[in-house]
Amino acid sequence: MEFLLILLAVAVIAAVIAGPALRRRRARAGLTAGPGPVDAAAAYGFVPPEQLDVRLPGPDPELLGAVEEARRSQDWKPAAELLSRTHDPEQRWQRVQTLAGAAVRELSEAPGTGGLWLRHWRVVAPEDAGGAAVQAEFLVQQALRDPSSQDYRMILEEARTVCAEAARLAPEDVVPLIVELGVARGTGAGEAEFQSVWERLVARAPQHMGAHLAALRYWSAKWHGSREKAYAFAQRAAAGAAKGSLLPALPLFAVHDHLPDVNVVQGLYRSEVITRAVEGAQFAALHAPSDHPVLPHVRHLLVWFLVNAERYPEAIEQLRRVDGHIGAVPWSYEADPVAAYAAYRAVALAGGESPGAANRWL
Repeated sequence: MEFLLILLAVAVIAAVIAGPALRRRRARAGLTAGPGPVDAAAAYGFVPPEQLDVRLPGPDPELLGAVEEARRSQDWKPAAELLSRTHDPEQRWQRVQTLAGAAVRELSEAPGTGGLWLRHWRVVAPEDAGGAAVQAEFLVQQALRDPSSQDYRMILEEARTVCAEAARLAPEDVVPLIVELGVARGTGAGEAEFQSVWERLVARAPQHMGAHLAALRYWSAKWHGSREKAYAFAQRAAAGAAKGSLLPALPLFAVHDHLPDVNVVQGLYRSEVITRAVEGAQFAALHAPSDHPVLPHVRHLLVWFLVNAERYPEAIEQLRRVDGHIGAVPWSYEADPVAAYAAYRAVALAGGESPGAANRWL
């Protein structure tokens, strides 16, 4: 823990400006400072930028079909039917998030009329647990889009009420509790209140990666915790991970969330702390089930760290497993996720061709 603090403190005060190596790789890959990168990735069998899907981190044709049908015809029934047979807790959480996010985007595009399918769902089938869960997550996402809104707290309190409805309709479902973590984060709940929700959640699903990612945001310095608290939470979770769990990857998310805005340490991404976090994520990705719904999130973050560390062959290995879908951190934090992902991909491919790239980390 002390080493992490020292490392990040040094990152703020050191005088060596990092980045020339990455900029050289960008130049070699044909990237420009213009509207977007020149992408030659198609020659390697990768998806062209214009075909990258920003909605999901990995493929889920059934979910995308339900989202597209809801948008096209305002028919909520395919989404309801899909959730009714989605029993895996990780997949259910991801599908609820995506459906709620789709409704939020539609409403932002067409205020007052967008996302009517979700309202119809709740009116026509008020006892449908999936609809209640989606509405609760929709309200949280809607509130967090504009924390300065005068309706912010009112929306979150409504989300809390709908969470209770969803929990009543599906007592064994952990999704309402995960949404409640978002409510607690948004309302600035104290640690005791947050911990009460968290303990109920992990009693049901102790290895749920999506739940841990949601909780990690509360402990982040950007919300109600600190770098120390977030990293301690992630380390405890990783230490208690079961075989095949993705929790060993959690420290990498904690480190990413607390990197300095300006990197002034030349070897930051090859430091002991980041190297250990990357290795933990690689271990998790290697041993988790190949169809784990959250695994693509881990792989996308690995790509970002591995490229920054100039570990290009390893980055390419991860790219080949996730290419095509980019709805994940870190790309979702960018103003143009497609351009950001395409740039990192091109740097990895250019770096992977350089002499000695495969042996750099042996």
